[in-house]
Amino acid sequence: MNDDDRFTDTTRPETCRSMVDHLAQTVEEIFPWDLVDELEKNSELVLLDVRCPREFDQAAIRHSINVPRGILEMAVDYGYEETEPALVESRDKRIVVICRSGNRSVLAADTLSRMGFSNVASLRTGIRGWNDYEQPLYTIDAQHLDLDTADDLLAPRISPQQLGPATHG
Repeated sequence: MNDDDRFTDTTRPETCRSMVDHLAQTVEEIFPWDLVDELEKNSELVLLDVRCPREFDQAAIRHSINVPRGILEMAVDYGYEETEPALVESRDKRIVVICRSGNRSVLAADTLSRMGFSNVASLRTGIRGWNDYEQPLYTIDAQHLDLDTADDLLAPRISPQQLGPATHG
């Protein structure tokens, strides 16, 4: 199976987990401490947060750009209402993609690479890992969040229905 066929194999449908695991083999992933180092060395580093606006407004890394993953392809290309010129013009800059746990960012980093962005990485462990590494997070109105508040905001909230049917062995 070549790269173009990886999501069209109908013998066994992909799951989100299998897609992320597959793409993580080709997408560069960095840890929070790596991002701290990169932020210190590269003033032109672009932080792209692909979470939904509600998530971003509650807790974000300072100076991140928020483009929800659902509109990413339009945001990084000219000619769309969703176009973000600063991102379109960042094709040759270092971009680190951020989400809550590191899954959406892998998918988004792959998309950016396919669209011609040359230096893209995903923040492994996501913004939760950033908080676990005790790095600062801020609300949309620039209020610093303490670690416990951020932990609560970033905790997964999965309902029983979202877990799916129980499997019995």
